[in-house]
Order: sequence, then C-alpha cells, then structure tokens
Amino acid sequence: MRSVAKSWLLLVAFIVFYIIYLLFGALVFSTIERPVEEKLRQDIEALKQDFLNQSCVNAASLEQFLVKVLTANKHGVSVLRNASLSSNWDLASSMFFANTLVTTVGYGQTAPLSDTGKAFSILYALIGVPFTMLVLTACVQRLMYPLVFTPVGVLQRSGMEPRSATVLHFLLLVVLVVLCFFVAPAAIFSALEASWTFLDGIYFCFISLCTIGLGDFVPGTQQDQQYRKLYQLTVMVYLFTGLMMMYLLLRTFHKMADLHGLTAFFQLPRCEESDQNDDGEPIVNEHEELTPPDLANKPLEPGTQPSYNSINKG
Repeated sequence: MRSVAKSWLLLVAFIVFYIIYLLFGALVFSTIERPVEEKLRQDIEALKQDFLNQSCVNAASLEQFLVKVLTANKHGVSVLRNASLSSNWDLASSMFFANTLVTTVGYGQTAPLSDTGKAFSILYALIGVPFTMLVLTACVQRLMYPLVFTPVGVLQRSGMEPRSATVLHFLLLVVLVVLCFFVAPAAIFSALEASWTFLDGIYFCFISLCTIGLGDFVPGTQQDQQYRKLYQLTVMVYLFTGLMMMYLLLRTFHKMADLHGLTAFFQLPRCEESDQNDDGEPIVNEHEELTPPDLANKPLEPGTQPSYNSINKG
C-alpha cells in the first residue's frame, strides 16, 4: 500500500512540476518578447501615421509600407483599428505558446521576435519535450487499469473470448475518444470561433492531437474575444488530455496487436516487454486468472503493471 501511495505521490509531483515549468516558460517568454512586440507595435503605428499624413503616395513608399505591415502581421501585430490591443506575449498567451512548444504541436501563429527568445526556445524545448513525454507516460500508466484492464476483464467474465473482448474494447475506446476529444470539442470550437465550421473544428482537433500543428486554425486569436485568457488555458488542458488519450489508444492497440500476433508477424517489439520484471518473466502467469482484488493489492510501479499476458490465449 505504501508503494501505491508513493507512486501516486510521484505522479502528482510530476504534474505539479510540469505546471510550474510551463509558468516559468511563460514568464521568461513574456519578459523577453513583450518589449520587442511593443516596440514593433509603436513602429507600425508611427509608419501608419506617416502614411496618412502624406499628401500623395508613390510606389516606393507604398511598397515599403506594405512590407513592414506584412512583416509585423506575421508576428501577430496588425495596424487595423483595435486589432493590436491585446498582446501575444501576456502571461496566458505566453503559457499557451510554451505549451505548444513542449507538446511539439507548434502552431506557428506566434514565434519569438528576438534572438534571445529564439535561443531560450531551444533550451526550453530541450528539457520540456522529453519531460512532457515523461508526464504523459506516467499518466497513461495510471489509466491502463481503469480504462483497459478492467473493461477487458469484465468482457471476459461475461463470456467473451479473450481476442474478441480486446477487439470490442478497443473499438469502444476509439468511439469514446472520437466523441469526447474530436466531435464534442469541434462543436464547442465552431460555436466559440465565429469563422470556424464544424469541419474546421474536427480538422483543428485532428491536426493538434496528431501534433502536426499547421497553424492555419488557432483558437483564441480573435480580437475582443471574451474570456480569452481563460479560453487559452482551457485549450491547453484539452491538448494535454487529448494527447494523453491518443497515447493510451496507441498503447491499447499495441497490446491488442500482441495478443492477435500482429507484432510478431511484422517483426515488431511486443508491448508486454515493458510489463515484465528484470528476469524477463511475465508479471502474471499466462494461464492465471487475474481478478480486480489481485490488481488492487499490486503496486502501480512501471515494472509491475498487469499486461495482456494475463489473458488466456487458449
């Protein structure tokens, strides 16, 4: 019981430190980038006033004006009326950028303006990307029992064959992920983002949770959007939980492929290898029935997680 409590305490510590790491990155990015952005904003405004005060416009001055406007717009600064009132480097926006950086989503709608910011991005990502993977892995390990092993065990006890039970469970898990992390969020995004359709929302969810991050659709970028900071923080939580469920889905598929012999057929490593002890023996005997009380008494250490080896292959 003590090892179980220690395992959960370590997971909580990981999550808390992860949040602190995001806040640290947000503060650094905001400190570095906001003054540069403000200077760029002032330069663009001065350029706009000079343009308006000219009695006539020649081709050279117009071209110069457009070049500067397009360059500033690339970094999220617009000369349109009331379009540059909100900063791209306030604390919430900086934390959103830090989140897209360490999750490798990287939409690209906001990027460091200064050389210092670019250098810090490299160092921040070098630590943040593997640490994010560590936190995601730790969370998925804790979700394997309630969302994978328990449902498969229930299906088996209802009379289903092991292989049929794993296939049905995987299909149900796919439906759950699609509804909760694609369909429902897409409906919410299409309602909150004026220019988004439901298909745009589905597209954004897929691009984000596959960590492609093309950047053509980014939530929370509309001007004068209500509760913009809270909205961005909510999207951050969605991205993290969505990536966690995608990883859980892939891990479940890998275990199902092991049971059906697909990994052996394609000469791929078995997922159960990570669920074995140091002597290479399965944690649970292949023909031993594993019941929930047995699992409850087992410590949730990475080396002692139950696996699909517990399913009788017949």
